Amino acid sequence: MKILFVANRFPYPPFRGDKLKIWNLARRLSRQHELHLITFLENEPDAQYLPELESFFRSIHLIRLPRWRSALSCLGALPGSMPIQVAYFKSAAFRKKLNTVLAEGSFDAVHVQHLRMAQYLEEPYRSHAILDLPDAFSLYWERRRQTERPWYLRWFENMEYRRVMRYENILHRYPLNLVCSVEDLAYLRNKQAGARVELLPNGVDTAAFPQRNPAQIKPGRILFTGNMDYAPNVDAVRYFATEIFPEIRKVLPEAQFMIAGQRPVEAVRTLAGPGIEVTGFIPDLSATYSEAVVVVAPMRFGAGTQNKVLEAMSTGVPVVCSPLAFKGLGIEDGQGVVQAADSAAFVAQVIRLLENNMAGKELGERGAAVIRERFSWENIAARLETYLREVAAS
Repeated sequence: MKILFVANRFPYPPFRGDKLKIWNLARRLSRQHELHLITFLENEPDAQYLPELESFFRSIHLIRLPRWRSALSCLGALPGSMPIQVAYFKSAAFRKKLNTVLAEGSFDAVHVQHLRMAQYLEEPYRSHAILDLPDAFSLYWERRRQTERPWYLRWFENMEYRRVMRYENILHRYPLNLVCSVEDLAYLRNKQAGARVELLPNGVDTAAFPQRNPAQIKPGRILFTGNMDYAPNVDAVRYFATEIFPEIRKVLPEAQFMIAGQRPVEAVRTLAGPGIEVTGFIPDLSATYSEAVVVVAPMRFGAGTQNKVLEAMSTGVPVVCSPLAFKGLGIEDGQGVVQAADSAAFVAQVIRLLENNMAGKELGERGAAVIRERFSWENIAARLETYLREVAAS
């Protein structure tokens, strides 16, 4: 097949969810299919990575999107009804180039990434396109607006939630929509009844995150990973550092909490102190996972599937997570992950794993087995290929 990927971000380096997904899917689909890419270039230095992408994409079309222009688009959208997230990626140049590429390309199928990019595809090209969502965006905003926030943020979040709820009606215009978690799948099927929504889970590169050697483990190490300018991650580490970790240290004073992720904001950097390390960007997260006794995901809002949980499972590290972070996985409690419904349960579960090496080993091994059976990128790419063949045939 000849497939066009319409991506909202330049998919390299693959250090965040939306970049990671396109990168891993393209690497595998390019073995049997002809792939093409059109995307934005927000940061000029990213252009140095074009040779990495040219290994998998026959052609690459880049539309520059300076942040000042996105800011103006967002300001212009305030009086209207378009979600600010969508307005940020609004570009007449992108629309013009995409229409030219589509008219000249004779593509069998088109893969549109994220609700933000759904604005661009029109008929007749939409009839053989897939809209691939990282999560149910309205569910994300619904949860975000329910957290305690300053009034001006609550005002914005309530506004954005209402706009996204209306905008998600665009799913009815696509023959097939994909979402990465079972929870988001059920949510969208209910909210957008009549639109076809199917499951395409997030995956893990099992070669990049191999099962660890227990000798690598550093006693007392608790780990959180993620992009540390992402609001759900910022909230999660602040919650853990202020309400959960002090209680753990009362029992196990030697416990250490490592916050590993790029672009830590000031609210994260100020958490560094006795027993808490904020690392910033780490190029090889596999080694960092391997050193942890336990990975935590105390998410209180957000949607979709947490890549940090899947990566930890692949490495064989046990995970303690909130019900919100667990629901989207589609696995059983104890398959590498245990739930903790509140702060007290979180404290108890983390202490149990810090003190009981055998319990952590058994839990981690169950998680690694689940990843290799259900969440490898090879399996996910094969499922996407089936969906692409289906829309191509239509």
